[in-house]
Amino acid sequence: MLILSGTFVIVLCLALGACVLLNQPKFGELPAGERLAAIEKSPYYADGKFKNLIPTPKFTRDVSTFSIIWKSWTEPRERLVPERPLPAVKTDLKNLDRMTDLVIWLGHSSFYIQLGGKRLLLDPVFSDSAAPFPFFNKAFAGTSIYQADDMPEIDVLLISHDHWDHLDYPTVVALKDKVGRVVSPLGLGAHFETWVYPAEKIVEADWYQQVDLDGGVRIHVLPTRHYSGRFLKQNKTLWAGFALVSAEQRLFFSGDSGYGPHFKEIGQRFGGFDLVALDCGQYDERWAYIHMTPEEAVRAAHDLKAERLLPSHVGRFSIARHAWDEPFIRVASAPMDEALRLLTPMIGESVHLTIKDQAFDLWWAVVD
Repeated sequence: MLILSGTFVIVLCLALGACVLLNQPKFGELPAGERLAAIEKSPYYADGKFKNLIPTPKFTRDVSTFSIIWKSWTEPRERLVPERPLPAVKTDLKNLDRMTDLVIWLGHSSFYIQLGGKRLLLDPVFSDSAAPFPFFNKAFAGTSIYQADDMPEIDVLLISHDHWDHLDYPTVVALKDKVGRVVSPLGLGAHFETWVYPAEKIVEADWYQQVDLDGGVRIHVLPTRHYSGRFLKQNKTLWAGFALVSAEQRLFFSGDSGYGPHFKEIGQRFGGFDLVALDCGQYDERWAYIHMTPEEAVRAAHDLKAERLLPSHVGRFSIARHAWDEPFIRVASAPMDEALRLLTPMIGESVHLTIKDQAFDLWWAVVD
């Protein structure tokens, strides 16, 4: 009887601890009320979950999240993390001429964008880890050079989906007073309202919907091939990429995405892009449908009819088991036609959208 009582107490304590953990603000809030009603009208939502355009199992093989974590601990790989701090350039974002069209990679999938006089910030993660707990997914040394205080006033904060390496609670809370508007796929507004963003600042959109900004800049919310969820419940919110279009430029940011026919459809819909930033890191044969290899990213850039390609989802966190620099090496070696130019800036270097022949060093080759 004493053993049973002791077991009950342990189970109760674990349950209470889990409740306390999951009720922390950083886990956000699932959509309800009007936000859930809008979700239920989406053609991409069925049986209580969002669906990809084509069948997309999370795992390619018969594996589980636990088995993946266990294998990572018990079968460590070499060179997941660079041996030295990565080189970076800290551009003073506050003193840039906002009328200069440019893109600055901030590491991983974070980008600062100036387009048509608007300042946009995509998937900023300024924390030193990209996980619910700070001891997971630590950022590479030398890559945490930007913080919220370094940002100018932001017209639009763009969030592609709610995974921890794209929607960072400390970052978005710190940015709150600098952000004019949040644009996200359906369902993420509940997180932002929980984090005390005014409802009137939050715009949610479904795939193929658009948000018009004054000055002629248009944000198109577009499909990706991925999934969502900040903890146990998955696919309750939507995931997306973005096309940013002005009178002068057409840009595309894939967010997290496996390769699929949506890239060719988007390329045909928009008639091509001046620049695309595509997921080409954190790939693994165990989840081959939800992230692209570098070679697939080049193929997607061709499908999109892109003139220039920026690697994304690379260079700051190690989430997969490939060497930290492998995506850069492979994308630089991948066959591409003469119409496509690869751009490889360091974190913080400016990509000027009006300079078509801008070039960058293969900086990763001299790190290790």
